[in-house]
Amino acid sequence: MEGLRKGLFQRADVVAASRRRLAAAAGLNALVQACDGDAPELASGGDVAAGGLAGVPVSVKECFPVRGLLTTLGIPSRRGPVDATDADVVQRLRRAGAVIVGKGNVPEAMYLHETANPVWGRTVHPLDPGRSPGGSTGGDAALVAAGVVPLAVGTDLAGSLRQPAHACGLSTIMPRSAVLGEGGAFDTVPSLTTVRPRAGFLARNVADLALALEATGGARSVAPRLPERIAWWEETGPIPAASAVRRGVHEAVSRLARRGIQTVRVPATVAVDASWLLLGILSADGGADIRALYERGRPGRGVARLLSIAGFPPRWRPALAAVLRLVGRGIEAEGVRRTGWRTPEGRAALEAERERLARRYADLVDGCDAAICPVSALPAMRHGAAARLVLAAGPCLLANLLDLPAGAVPITAVRLTEQRRRISLDPVLRAAAATDRGSAGLPIGVQVVGSPGRDEATVLEVMRLLTLPETTPP
Repeated sequence: MEGLRKGLFQRADVVAASRRRLAAAAGLNALVQACDGDAPELASGGDVAAGGLAGVPVSVKECFPVRGLLTTLGIPSRRGPVDATDADVVQRLRRAGAVIVGKGNVPEAMYLHETANPVWGRTVHPLDPGRSPGGSTGGDAALVAAGVVPLAVGTDLAGSLRQPAHACGLSTIMPRSAVLGEGGAFDTVPSLTTVRPRAGFLARNVADLALALEATGGARSVAPRLPERIAWWEETGPIPAASAVRRGVHEAVSRLARRGIQTVRVPATVAVDASWLLLGILSADGGADIRALYERGRPGRGVARLLSIAGFPPRWRPALAAVLRLVGRGIEAEGVRRTGWRTPEGRAALEAERERLARRYADLVDGCDAAICPVSALPAMRHGAAARLVLAAGPCLLANLLDLPAGAVPITAVRLTEQRRRISLDPVLRAAAATDRGSAGLPIGVQVVGSPGRDEATVLEVMRLLTLPETTPP
C-alpha cells in the first residue's frame, strides 16, 4: 500500500495485478463473490491519488452488504435477493478511494473458527491445504496472506479477526466499539446486548492497518506516545499453549524489553475467567439467534454440535457435566457447566460478573499501557477441528468482553521441535495434539490488548515496535 499512497501506480494496473494474483490463488477458494461492477471505472486508468486508500484493492467479509452481491452467511436458505446498498464500512472504504474486489468466505453462520460452508465450500490455508485459515474472517485472511489484496475488512465477536491473523501470519486491529461499531454487518445475534461484534481490518503490516483506520474515520493522525510499561502472560486456559505459542510471547516481551520498555508478568486468571464468562454470555439465549438463521434448513455438523451444547436443558447440565468428567472429558464438562440458556435473572448475573471482572482487570494492569498475550493455544487448525477446539481462541475473549482495543502481529513460526505436547485421554487435548503435529513452519502471532482507557493508537504503536527490525531504533 505504500506505493499506492505515494501515487506511484495507476489504478487499473493495481487492480489487474490483484486479479492476476487471485487467479493464481484460485485453489484457496477465498474470494467467493467478485465485484465485477468496479471494472469499467478502473479501466479508464489514471494515476492513483496520494493519501487515503485510493486504488487499494480491498476484500470484504461476506457478512457485510455490498451492492449487487449476496449476504448468505454460508447458509443455503439465505440465498436470496442481492444486497441493495453497501454496509457503512464499505461506504467509508469507497469514499477513501478503495476498490472493493468482492467478498471473502466465512464459516457457516460465522459460528466457528474455520471457514467452510455449504454455499461457497471450504477455504484452505495458503501454506497448508489440510488446514483452515481460521475464522470467521477466514476467507479474507487467506486473500491477504496470499497477496491477492493488501487489506481486508472483517468483524470480531470472539476472536474472528485475531485468530485468522494468527493462523495466517498477518496483522490485525479490532478497535473499540465506539470507533467503527459493527460496520453495518448483518446482525446474527440480535438478542445479544452485553457485547457486540466490532469491525476491523486485516493487513500484512501495521502501517497499513493504521492507514486504513485513519482513512475510514476511525482514528486521528497523531504521533503515538511510546509505551512505558507492558503487562504479559503466556497461559491460554484449559487448552495449554503449544510450545511455539509460549515462545512467541517470550520473544515479543524480549523485543520490547530490549527497547527499554518495562515488562511485568501478571497472572492469566482474569483472562481465563473472561473467556468462560464471554462463552456464557454468548450462549445465554440457548443458541436461539443462530437457529433463527436457518429458516428452511438444518445446520452443518460443527454448528449443530455447538448449538446442541448451547441448547442443552439447564436442569440436566449438572448430571451431564458429572458424566463427562467421569469418562475423562473434563474440558467439555466444564464447558457444559459454564454455558447454556439463562433466565433474565441469570443474564443479569452474568452482566454483574462482567462488571466485577472489568474492575479486576483494571487493577491487574494498572500503570500498564497494554498487555502481550497469546492469540490462540494452537497454530492453524486442521479442517473439521474447530467445533472441538473452541477454547483454543480463549485468550482473545477478554478484549471482546471488556470492549478493549486489541490487535495481533506475527512473531515467529513453529519449529520442528515444537510439534508435540503431553499425552492425554481428554478428546479436546487429543485434538490439540493432532493440531500440533505437522505444524512446523506455520505462523505464530501474539496479541496486544490495550489497557482500560488506552486507544487504538497505543495498540498499534506496540504492534509496530514488535515488528520493527531489531537494528532499527524505536
